[in-house]
Amino acid sequence: MPAVITVIAGGVGAARLLAGLVQVHPSADLTVVANVGDDLELGGLHISPDLDTITYTLAGTINPETGWGLADESWQAMDTLARYDGATWFRLGDRDLGTHLYRTQRLAEGAPLSTVTAEITAAWGLELTLLPVTDDPLRTMVTVAGEQAEIGFQEYFVQRRHSVAVSAVRFQGAAAATPGPGVLAAVADADVVVIAPSNPIVSIDPVLAVPGVRQALEDARPRTVAVSPIVAGAAVKGPADRLLRELGHAATVVGVAELYAPVAAVLVIDEADAALRGAVEAEGMRCIVAPTVMTDPAAAAALGTTVLDAFTAD
Repeated sequence: MPAVITVIAGGVGAARLLAGLVQVHPSADLTVVANVGDDLELGGLHISPDLDTITYTLAGTINPETGWGLADESWQAMDTLARYDGATWFRLGDRDLGTHLYRTQRLAEGAPLSTVTAEITAAWGLELTLLPVTDDPLRTMVTVAGEQAEIGFQEYFVQRRHSVAVSAVRFQGAAAATPGPGVLAAVADADVVVIAPSNPIVSIDPVLAVPGVRQALEDARPRTVAVSPIVAGAAVKGPADRLLRELGHAATVVGVAELYAPVAAVLVIDEADAALRGAVEAEGMRCIVAPTVMTDPAAAAALGTTVLDAFTAD
């Protein structure tokens, strides 16, 4: 089994895979390069949804019903904000607010996001390394079809509940951003790089948009395995299937293969898509068929073993 693993990650799907990986591989040998294009400033607070979802999931404190935020939350701050007719469309629980208050304070003191993230993961007792892809501002912007209006990702995803069609996605700040400390080394030095089953368009592409990261993945392609977030033509969670179609890609494992073939040598697809194995391989990727829907910790651990064995299995 490979020793050093680096995972390119978005939010919920990546967090679930990571929860499986830590069951079958030492946490200290895992590094996560995470999307920060979903970050936003709201009510004066810097919120990093993907970083927090990964942290809370691996700490065993994620809200199991929502897949985000902390379990056993109270909502008094939101209730008070609603009394003032403030912005409550992005729900922040009282306990979760503590994380955002701390992050915002440390950033205001001059600490980079990577340092603050390391402090937060240490406080939750995590042994893996969680790296924001960049310490610089990076924001995913979505153009709503028909309106030709560009809005922030969270406004699209949460406020509008990803119910509107999208005609374009842009990663604001990407061209001026630099990879965060340790990001390129994490990819270059890994025995295996894993692209998590995250949304290819709005979770993985923002990571690859940071200059130098895509090239690092291309260089690491022979030892990179991706897990498809599309099963039987649908997203396991979220709007990945609709975004793929709206932006001109096939919402199938073949469409995922077309996107990932330049940066990954292997694609893991679900058993429901076994008939498309040949079409995936025609895109230039080796294809592994295995259960990919992580219904429980055992299923997540089994998928973790599958991806770790991608370059050693017969």
